[in-house]
Amino acid sequence: MLAPLDTPYADTRADALSFALGLPPMDALAVLPVRNGGLALELRLLGASHQVIVEPGFSETVACLPGDPEPLPGRLHADHAGWAYDFTATTAAHGDGAAFEHAVDELLARLDGRADALTGTFPGSPHAVTALALTTDPSRPGRTGWHTWHAYPQTREIVMTRSRLVRTL
Repeated sequence: MLAPLDTPYADTRADALSFALGLPPMDALAVLPVRNGGLALELRLLGASHQVIVEPGFSETVACLPGDPEPLPGRLHADHAGWAYDFTATTAAHGDGAAFEHAVDELLARLDGRADALTGTFPGSPHAVTALALTTDPSRPGRTGWHTWHAYPQTREIVMTRSRLVRTL
């Protein structure tokens, strides 16, 4: 689902992103409810990036969070609220605007029309994008996964995350 957003995005560079598990649902600009692996999820676009809610009782937030939040980890494994959780994050820095725009255009084409993907485009640049997409087989009960992309035209960076969640209880 493509969601053109009417509000400027709050995170303006990759190194401003932070990370949290277990936050309650935050105000969202767009929400896509999906099912995967027998689980109900909400893919949520925030003005400050993304949040994924998995019922019951799990959330991942990658955003510009207030206060003194945890920085975005490169890799994390956690046991959290009855789940085994794996997370990775990488940043691709593009040397010129054309390479950055090409990478974002390819991402948008890859996600276009997918019922299990949510893409938000922010005003000011067609390449100011946050996108989330499911990655795992819906026939595998009690497990799910997703990828996210956060594109920053002003710095020509794309932050990519990958998450995997398996119920342990």
